[in-house]
Amino acid sequence: MKKKAKKNNSKKFSRIDTGILVLENKKIFRGIGIGYQGTATGEVCFNTSLTGYQEIISDPSYAGQIINFTFPHIGNVGTNKEDHESDKIWTKGVIINSEITNPSNYRSLANLDFWLKKNKIVGLTGLDTRSLTNFIRDYGAPKGTISYSKNGKFNIKKLIGATSKWSGLKNLDLAEKVSTKKKFVWNGLKTWKKEHGFKKNKKKLLRVVAIDYGIKKNILRYFADFNCEVLVVPCKTNAENILDLKPNGVFLSNGPGDPAATGKYAIKILDKLIKKKLPIFGICLGHQILGLTLGASTKKMKLGHRGANHPVKNLIENKVEITSQNHGFEIIRENLPKKIVITHKSLFDNSIEGIQLKNKPVFSVQYHPESNPGPQDSVYLFQKFVNYMKQYAQKKRS
Repeated sequence: MKKKAKKNNSKKFSRIDTGILVLENKKIFRGIGIGYQGTATGEVCFNTSLTGYQEIISDPSYAGQIINFTFPHIGNVGTNKEDHESDKIWTKGVIINSEITNPSNYRSLANLDFWLKKNKIVGLTGLDTRSLTNFIRDYGAPKGTISYSKNGKFNIKKLIGATSKWSGLKNLDLAEKVSTKKKFVWNGLKTWKKEHGFKKNKKKLLRVVAIDYGIKKNILRYFADFNCEVLVVPCKTNAENILDLKPNGVFLSNGPGDPAATGKYAIKILDKLIKKKLPIFGICLGHQILGLTLGASTKKMKLGHRGANHPVKNLIENKVEITSQNHGFEIIRENLPKKIVITHKSLFDNSIEGIQLKNKPVFSVQYHPESNPGPQDSVYLFQKFVNYMKQYAQKKRS
């Protein structure tokens, strides 16, 4: 006797792709939209960091970029009010592999999806981020448009058009866009410590003027750790106004865009400051602008460096540092002026990661010593700058 087949009451649901990424070569990636419903165009890059996604997304250096995270579990520690690197989020969009889970962290105040919505960042999940990463590795960081629509309907032709019309990051000055509009004094908070949070620095022994090309808050906190008062000024502040603030040293911040484009006004300012023999310290874009001021050239990299596990060799101390990086341009080694000493190099591709001006207290690094990937392999750079400022202050007194 044949048994009756059991009736299958299960329902099959088809996934609606509410998110899409269209690249400049018309290659399309589909997934589930997250964050803000809208459309944004930028350069698609990848970041290999396993932690720190809130700091990464809020870093002004990512202005004009769509971040593809290679680590699949982004969002599992939620977000909070303390880990922003900037008051405004400039990142164009984010792409992650796995669905955002409920956060599990004692500092979490909000789900990443809610945080993305609040900051109007378009997101995409549920796609093959490894495939996208491999594409970027093979062909370089492409222009792309990311879009999220709840009904899953997209005008592909319009998205392709938006992608092709965008100029890209080359020759684009974004520092002026993200820079502070008015001079301000940093509130003096030190770096975050477990069980204590942020403590205020009550000692202000040295004055640093920080030129804001897109500065990260943790850089300012590190200066507070070293008992510095920090005056942050807009990126186009002239040298005379900077000198009127009577700094013990000048800091050149990180930031987005093409250093050659920013250099059109920044080089003139910095050249005057160097002639005054002030201690000068640059990070990332500040490093590139310093190189340009000293007569070097820069170029756009095929991939760039973005992650928290990049080995860099300190050529002066013969040591290796594990560094955090985020840049798509570099100083060219060829025809480097003789007055520039290369102090650091990447162990991934031998690109220049640090320079110093001969016989002057002027230096810079391409990576981010304030990001603690080592966790503190590179903090000595702040101490080096502080020592230069103390020496400069002593010379002025004598």
